[in-house]
Amino acid sequence: MKLQMKSSVIALALMLGVGTYAAAPVGAINVFDNSCRGANARTTVCKAKNDDSASKLVRTIINLLLYVIGIVSVIMIIVGGIRYTISNGDASNIKTAKDTILYAVVGLVVALLAYAIVNFVVAQF
Repeated sequence: MKLQMKSSVIALALMLGVGTYAAAPVGAINVFDNSCRGANARTTVCKAKNDDSASKLVRTIINLLLYVIGIVSVIMIIVGGIRYTISNGDASNIKTAKDTILYAVVGLVVALLAYAIVNFVVAQF
């Protein structure tokens, strides 16, 4: 149990450590700046230049998955609390209930951090 928790913490630390080495931003030329003026502004390509439906779709899907993870974590906290109250002082049931609550809280924290990171990254693009 302690080994599993230790390896989980180490894996999380490694993921966060690797994530800090992000690639440097690259500047690019916007080809629509000069070509979408005047009469050309009504063309389909120029109308769609600001449409970032792909990033909206990615943000929507990721946010939906993170909401589901958050809901499951809250449900598991409730289940752990119910298991704790009906354990009748049995040490193994109490330990199982406490572990359920602990893992659910860790899952909820990870979901909140993932939500913040995803929204930050998507906002940058």
